[in-house]
Amino acid sequence: MIKPVPLYIGLRYVAARRRQQFISFINGFSLLGMALGVLALIVVTSVMNGFDRELKTRILSVVPHGFVVQEDGLQEWPTVADQLKQQPHVQAASPFVRGFALLGANNQSQGVEFQGVDPQALREVSAVGEHMMMGSLDALESRSYNIVLGRILARQLGVIPGDSVILTLPEVVITPAGIFPRTKRFTVAGVFSVGAQVDQNMALMHLDDAARLLRMRGKVQGLQLKFDDMNNALGRVEGYASALGEGFSGEDWSHSQGSLFQAVKMEKTVVTLMLMIIVAVAAFNIVSALVLMVADKRSDIAVLRTLGLTSRQIMAVFVVQGSAIGIIGALVGGLLGTLIALNLTDLVSWIEQLVGAQIFDPRVFFVSFLPSEFRTGDAVMVLSAAIIMSLLATLFPAWRAAQIEPAEALRYE
Repeated sequence: MIKPVPLYIGLRYVAARRRQQFISFINGFSLLGMALGVLALIVVTSVMNGFDRELKTRILSVVPHGFVVQEDGLQEWPTVADQLKQQPHVQAASPFVRGFALLGANNQSQGVEFQGVDPQALREVSAVGEHMMMGSLDALESRSYNIVLGRILARQLGVIPGDSVILTLPEVVITPAGIFPRTKRFTVAGVFSVGAQVDQNMALMHLDDAARLLRMRGKVQGLQLKFDDMNNALGRVEGYASALGEGFSGEDWSHSQGSLFQAVKMEKTVVTLMLMIIVAVAAFNIVSALVLMVADKRSDIAVLRTLGLTSRQIMAVFVVQGSAIGIIGALVGGLLGTLIALNLTDLVSWIEQLVGAQIFDPRVFFVSFLPSEFRTGDAVMVLSAAIIMSLLATLFPAWRAAQIEPAEALRYE
């Protein structure tokens, strides 16, 4: 006989028996439920990772990795830019002026964040110039009062390059005719499409034009920074700003865009916890199967006890049986989930071609495909949770089996 005895007997109990079809069905159902739960968790977490990656890649290719701002405005910004570029991991710095306004055209209006930029310097910190659908950033010239809009914003306003839009600032001017809001007419010079939220609420204009609108008098509000890696900006921008002197403050992309990524992370956590219920149900099925198995094997347990097996060994038999079901199901689900997660984007594309329909309409969704990024750490976490729940599910039925007295069980045999 194979040693140790509890391992041998426990694995034998996992196999089907003609007399125990119902118990075998429950065992199979538990294994299938565990496999499906683990598969679903790995695939869903990979999809959430993919969306997080796409958002970060798209947004942070356009939005700078950090900002350094001067309270009273910055006039000698080239000198400050040179100082910042000497800091570790900083690759480029570009001046900016930003504000909020209402942009209107064709009886439509939309609140926007407008940014005054230097087109040449902007190319060093942002890839927006590579995402121009129409027009070019070169059209943003001083005193031209040209403006570049995001794709969704341009569509909401119903404008194309060459059309005029009215920018209304949140302040008023007093004239002999009365009190009126400050407005300025701009000409649309281009449209960009990043495939992210910035397409809906961002407008770009020349640095000098924005400075005149905000009465900065030749100053800029601060500098936009680009790092060699976006993660290197975390926790460093504030220190670089403090080193410049009093009045300087800084923030990285986790402050300006952090709420969006925190929402994605929270959604991933909640979805993972809810899908973990599938694994928990499979674990409860293991409890049911073991309870029925213990009731059916009372006489066998009594015989094993009379042959010398201890209560601990009897308990180990049923722990092995239940754990084997959970571990096999978890490994099968983990293998299938990994294969699907690694090929999910291509698989969904093939299904779309097969049925002739597109799941994510690019006119509605920022991401027009189903992204997936498999991470080994997530898979290990899911498999570990499934195996731990399977082990815990075996303890009560195994304990009940260990409490069976041989004389009582064999009295009517």
